[in-house]
Amino acid sequence: MHLFDLPQPSVPVVDSSSLFPVRRIYCIGRNYGKHVEEMGYDLNRSRPFYFSKPADAIVLSKGTVNYPPQTEELHYEMELVVAIGKAGRDIAVGKSYDHVFGYAAGIDMTRRDLQHGAKKTGQPWEMAKGFDQSAPISSIHPVSEIGHPSDARIWLSVNGEIRQDANINELIWNVPQSIAELSSFVQLRPGDLIYTGTPSGVGKVDKGDKLTGGIDGIGTIEVTIK
Repeated sequence: MHLFDLPQPSVPVVDSSSLFPVRRIYCIGRNYGKHVEEMGYDLNRSRPFYFSKPADAIVLSKGTVNYPPQTEELHYEMELVVAIGKAGRDIAVGKSYDHVFGYAAGIDMTRRDLQHGAKKTGQPWEMAKGFDQSAPISSIHPVSEIGHPSDARIWLSVNGEIRQDANINELIWNVPQSIAELSSFVQLRPGDLIYTGTPSGVGKVDKGDKLTGGIDGIGTIEVTIK
């Protein structure tokens, strides 16, 4: 007998009545060169690093994100999201695409002031990255419909003003490399989402702001800060 009847976080699949149940959310840090520079870090290519968000942090497109407490610097980070559809550990780069179910557009919401404070004191980032409603996401486009995009515009606007504008071909660690590297640490399973990093142009949002972003060929996402 279950003590609680908890909902399963899930994401709609484009042109389908099916839902993609979310198991885990992994995020890659500092994966676009210009973003690394704007954050004041060394551009030398090193192994990627990861952090996580809870599965129930997802917010579907057209939804609202409540401005979180304990921050005065809520930032957006527009990202390509990879949806995993096949389990694997120590996946070879050349086999990585076999594990992808589809792709989506996502926003990694960040309490930037908490993140900077945690970095200075050597503390974890959880409360800066893994808070409620911190992972907005569009519907997922299956690979069977769009293939594996590697050259596509990624952008985000705030109240109609473009703030981020780049191409996913600028990823330091591309999708196959990221999957292979992450799978050397954990076993990837169906239901996992990988937020692959953000380009430059990240910035602060306020209550009432409308965020609209997209990745050509994959989809758009729209959320309002409440």
